[in-house]
Amino acid sequence: MTETVERTRNGAILYDKAIINQISDQRFTPEGWLHAEVLTGSLRSGGRGNTMFVGNVPRQFVLRHYMRGGLLGKVIKDTYVFSGEDLTRSFMEWRLLDKLAANNMNVPRPAAARFCRRGTFYTADLITVRIPGVVSLSQYIAAESRDEAFWQSVGAAIWKFHRAGVYHADMNAYNVQVDQDGDIWMLDFDKGALKAPGPWQQETLNRLHRSLRKVLDLDPRLHFSGRNWEQLLEGYFNASRSA
Repeated sequence: MTETVERTRNGAILYDKAIINQISDQRFTPEGWLHAEVLTGSLRSGGRGNTMFVGNVPRQFVLRHYMRGGLLGKVIKDTYVFSGEDLTRSFMEWRLLDKLAANNMNVPRPAAARFCRRGTFYTADLITVRIPGVVSLSQYIAAESRDEAFWQSVGAAIWKFHRAGVYHADMNAYNVQVDQDGDIWMLDFDKGALKAPGPWQQETLNRLHRSLRKVLDLDPRLHFSGRNWEQLLEGYFNASRSA
């Protein structure tokens, strides 16, 4: 592990010197970069508007400010109860991504994480290395119909994460991503964890299925059917049997 922690005026920054050799609070703001653009996407793939591409090619980064979702997020947008540095959302996700990337899992490489305390509460941010050429699963299947081999590869990729005990708290049609070679990546491991096998594996599959059906409701022309889901499950269970 190559992590370094630096204290700030009201919190701390965790970062990898091999990726970013100098870090400051300014790097967690759009103004701290020469180039910054808000991530947008079709079919609601742009998230909550709290994610930006920063930096310049060839190495760009993704800057994400942690925002609450659901009904609570309408009242308390971006603050969390502070219960220790190591339990902040950003530090926990950084360390999980660091472990997964070190084991050659298809996840973004973490660059830096920050938390800022405000009394008993804190806000958080995360910087990861941008994966070139990836699009969300929702966008990928909106472009054209995908064959059986592709859907089976999605299932097999999910099994690889599950075999490693990787719990993704929000596996959906946006956080599952596809690169230019058709390989599957997973983004956004907020509240993720490493777990022993259990019901959570089926629950994450169910969550992805619900998400795909919701996206289909947004655009009925989307190339997704019940047969595609069966193909995904075939890929998942074939991979589990051959493991």
